Amino acid sequence: QLAGRWFLVGMASHCSYLAEHSHQLEATTVTVTILDGQSLAISTFRKLDGMCWEIRQRYLPTQAHGRFLLKGRGYGSKVDVVVGETDYSTYAILYYQKGRSISVKLYGRTSRVSDAVTDKFEQCVRAVGLNEDVTYYFPQYGFCDSTDEFHILDGEL
Repeated sequence: QLAGRWFLVGMASHCSYLAEHSHQLEATTVTVTILDGQSLAISTFRKLDGMCWEIRQRYLPTQAHGRFLLKGRGYGSKVDVVVGETDYSTYAILYYQKGRSISVKLYGRTSRVSDAVTDKFEQCVRAVGLNEDVTYYFPQYGFCDSTDEFHILDGEL
């Protein structure tokens, strides 16, 4: 049900890179494909230095419904991904936890979501101890739809 195209609408995180570069946020889309009936293939399209890039990742299923594992490179670089709340047709709120650090992302089927969904997202952000100081909203224009084979970054597969 998560399959298809999503727009990254907002994100809350204590990420220092995000804080320092929040004025440079780029419109970001994600395409979710279900592999082998369980794993999620995630293709993120965004601009880096004015060029469209595709970043590919695979979220591996865990025993619990709605929970996935994103393996990074090196020891201790795994990220737990939890689908917190979604109606599958308009929005999805996902939690990303790496060690003690947690981030919350709001995705929409369109680049804009309702005020009610934004309120729900902000409640989720506060519930994990984050606040509006570390909440960022992404541009609603300038999306990349594709890229060439020279601008693909493969995460761990």
